[in-house]
Order: sequence, then C-alpha cells, then structure tokens
Amino acid sequence: MCQITVSIPEEVLFDTKMSQEEAGRFVRCTAALGYYTQRGVSVGYCAQIAGMTEGDFIRYLGQNGISIFHFDNEEEFLEELGNA
Repeated sequence: MCQITVSIPEEVLFDTKMSQEEAGRFVRCTAALGYYTQRGVSVGYCAQIAGMTEGDFIRYLGQNGISIFHFDNEEEFLEELGNA
C-alpha cells in the first residue's frame, strides 16, 4: 500500500471543528469516492482506501447518491432486472 501525506491548514480543522483523525478519514473517503466515480477503480480497492468494509463503502456510496450499478440504457437495466 502506498502512503500519501496531505497538509491541511490548522485553521481549516478549527473552522470545520474536525480532529486530525476526522480530517484524515474525510480525505480518505473523498479520495475513494473520486477514484470510484472518475477513474473506475473497484469497490474493493476504494473500500480499502476509505478504511471501510466493502459493504460499508457501498452504503457510503448510496449516502452520497452514487449507485454501484451502471447501465448503458434502459433495455440493459431491464434485462439485468429480469436475471435477478
């Protein structure tokens, strides 16, 4: 696993009332969301980045209005629905 350091001004932590741990978690979760939505990285890897289980990360995606299901059109969706 690669480790990256992010510098956040103390004033931001003060203004947001976040601890260093909360800010670190926020950065990890934000990075994981970005990798998932913009780079197509798998749920499993993004869950690792966020420090969550896959199930928790899937719920986190839902809380942020992001679906794990991707369909090109309605016909593909209906076909998958019929297979469920």
